[in-house]
Amino acid sequence: MPWESIKLNSGQCFFCGLQTGTDYGIDMSGHYIPSIAFGTWKTGNGQGPINQVKQALGNGFSHIDTAQAYKNEKETGVALEEIGLSRSDIFVTTKYSGTNGLDIPTSIRNSLNSLGVSDVDLYLVHAPRLAVPDIPTCWAQMEKVVEDGFAKSIGVSNFGVQDLETLLASAKIKPAVNQGAVVVTSSSKKERLQGYIAAGDIILSPDDIATIDAAGALGEEKPVESR
Repeated sequence: MPWESIKLNSGQCFFCGLQTGTDYGIDMSGHYIPSIAFGTWKTGNGQGPINQVKQALGNGFSHIDTAQAYKNEKETGVALEEIGLSRSDIFVTTKYSGTNGLDIPTSIRNSLNSLGVSDVDLYLVHAPRLAVPDIPTCWAQMEKVVEDGFAKSIGVSNFGVQDLETLLASAKIKPAVNQGAVVVTSSSKKERLQGYIAAGDIILSPDDIATIDAAGALGEEKPVESR
């Protein structure tokens, strides 16, 4: 595998999300997570995403990131079955997106059925607006997902600092990740990053900070003009 795995240690909650190649820098439940994931967002439906997921797995990816809202969990499941790899060799992330107004207990079962697996490695709340009737109640349902053996780790996506503070105030299981918390571009704000660090009790090493600064200095990717 061309990318290292990162141990989800206890005590921190840090995650940096990008679109198709998803870069995970994390920590929380004692499990290991591949540092790069292939995301199925915008890959569509039908045979296309099946082929793309199989191609990704065949070229060294061992982490697939999908979601209810992407509407291709079933295609992802077909790819996982057809590729013929052991379940233990693939890290699967999916997300509760509130699709069709279904609750978390129903949604995780539907996702597992679509993916053709008995559990996922990481299950995320896709956005804070989906935490109904409130964040503590929603998170208690996520914790039940772990207790029921449907997910090894749980986390959130697109949560702001205040959202995290509300969650952590009542959490029995702290979120392993907050997807999309840090976007490394030249416009990244130091204060924004510091807020997430404080809320999640995160410690960044000098190497972590240097990596974030270097990525931010590159700026956003510029489209290539056709010639």
